[in-house]
Amino acid sequence: MSTYFIGDIHGCYDQFYSLLEKVKFNSVKDEIWITGDLVGRGPKSLEVLKFIFSLKNKAKLVLGNHDLNLLSIYFNVEKKSIEKEISELLNCSDLSFLINKLKNTPLIQYDLNKKLVMSHAGIFPKWTMKEVIKYSKEAQNRLSGKNFLKYLKCMKGDFPNIWSSNLNKYDRFRFIINSFTRMRYCHLNGELDFNYKDTPPHFNKNLIPWFLIKNKLKPNYSIFFGHWSSLRNTTTPENIFSLDTGCCWGRKLTILRWEDKRFFTIKCNLFK
Repeated sequence: MSTYFIGDIHGCYDQFYSLLEKVKFNSVKDEIWITGDLVGRGPKSLEVLKFIFSLKNKAKLVLGNHDLNLLSIYFNVEKKSIEKEISELLNCSDLSFLINKLKNTPLIQYDLNKKLVMSHAGIFPKWTMKEVIKYSKEAQNRLSGKNFLKYLKCMKGDFPNIWSSNLNKYDRFRFIINSFTRMRYCHLNGELDFNYKDTPPHFNKNLIPWFLIKNKLKPNYSIFFGHWSSLRNTTTPENIFSLDTGCCWGRKLTILRWEDKRFFTIKCNLFK
C-alpha cells in the first residue's frame, strides 16, 4: 500500500488520470489525499468529481475555495458571472448527488498515528492540533447542517481576520473557512492578510507566509497544503509540503508518494 498526496486538480482530469497511471496508483490498495480545488478553470471538473467520489474511502479530500464557490453557485448564493467550465458543470443531470458529496467534505484530513494533517490553504499557526480538529468539524457541521444556506451566504469576506473564541457564530465560521481555504500571508500576531498573493520574498516585510510563523504543530506533524501555486520554488520547512504547482495555469501537476518521499509530476500544457 502506498499513500499519495496531490495538489489542486482544478478540472484537469486528463492530466490527473495520467499522473495516477504514471505512479501506478492502485485504487484497491493505495490511498490518495487531495488538497482540494477539484473544480474550476480546467475543462473537466465533472469527470474529476465523478472519478474521485468513485474511489470512496481511498480518496481523502478537503474543500478548497473553488469547491466552496461551486456550492455557492449551485445554491444561488453567488450571483456574479460564472466561468464557462462551471456553467457546463451545472447542466449535469446527476450534479445533485455530487454536490451533496461535496457539501459533506471536510476542511481537513488527518492521521494522528502517522502525524499527518492536510488542508487546502494550510494550518492557522496559533491553533493546536486539538483546536484544528475542533474548529474544522465546527465549520463542516455548519455546511452540512439544515441551516447551511445561512452560512454559505455569510461565508465571503476578509473579516474578521484575527481569531478570537468570542466571535459570533457567523464570524467564527468565516474565519475558520478563510484560514483553511484562503490563507497565505499572516502578521506575527496571527492576523490574516488576503491582499497579497505574490511569491515570497516580497516588499511588505510585515507579512510572513503562514508556514514560516512558529506554530503549535511543528515538529510533530507533517502538514500538506495546496492553494498557493505562485510559491513555485519557495522553500518551505522540511515538514511542510506545498503541492499546488499550477496545473490549471499550464505548468504541472504534482503528486508525492509518502513512503519514499518521492515527487512525480506531469506537464499540463492544456492552455498553451
